[in-house]
Amino acid sequence: MSAHRPDAATDTFIAHRNLLFTVAYEMLGSAADAEDILQETWLRWVKVDLKEVREPRAYLVRITTRLALNRLRSAQHRREAYVGPWLPEPLLTSPDVAEDAELAESVSMALMVVLETLGPTERAVFVLREIFGFGFDEIATTLEKTPAAVRQIAHRAREHVEARRPRVAVSAVEARAALEGFRIAVETGDPQAILRVLAPDVVLVSDGGGVKQAALRPIRGADKVARFILGGIQKSGAIVTAEATVVNGSPALALSVGGELDGVLAARVRDGRITGLYFVRNPQKLTRLTEETTLSLR
Repeated sequence: MSAHRPDAATDTFIAHRNLLFTVAYEMLGSAADAEDILQETWLRWVKVDLKEVREPRAYLVRITTRLALNRLRSAQHRREAYVGPWLPEPLLTSPDVAEDAELAESVSMALMVVLETLGPTERAVFVLREIFGFGFDEIATTLEKTPAAVRQIAHRAREHVEARRPRVAVSAVEARAALEGFRIAVETGDPQAILRVLAPDVVLVSDGGGVKQAALRPIRGADKVARFILGGIQKSGAIVTAEATVVNGSPALALSVGGELDGVLAARVRDGRITGLYFVRNPQKLTRLTEETTLSLR
């Protein structure tokens, strides 16, 4: 074995690390799990004979995808037993993520929530094909299926996602404006101001993980959502503040109660009004909000 081989393996892994993390995160919706997958990928990668690897990027993605797929399958029963809705772990992202429309859309809370409704294999195929642009032959090799089978899975997964994802792209400026109106309404506790910024058919999904209080089912309708939000503020008995931030490549709000971070609120916006709210309160999912996470599609 060459004395320089470990350095070559390390350099190659580091060069693709952000991509591999993004693949694992898109597959799992959990930064903690994605980091575990990267560690396992590294342990496998250093045992590979690099002379036998023609395309290191594809090879590394293959390892990461297989490990993530195994993790996703084993995690399904835990998510089924999860208290209330399960939402992806929000990530504080760097400005370049928000500036890359394709990347920002791929990691948006809205799309990540839709990906949760796919089966593990369908999710893997959708992520590799639609988000990272891998060919059917490469995906077939990764998943140990025929290209024809992968094409069929890709078609089903794409139809499934398209039927559920937001149909109209919204600019960051429009999203920020809607969230700013919401922020002011929350901090002032003005019910009419909250109703003005919510679409009539708005849906709020909250994730407390059984640790923090949250609705066990999605709340539908502007009146019910407004009552839920104002009721939560009143119950807290403390000053509630909301600070603009960027989560998963999109504008969001970090909510604090009594000066302590309480949760992150991401939103879907249409025609200047909020149509969807994703409220993550589970403390175990709020650990990636102090340092920016770098993501990559390439």
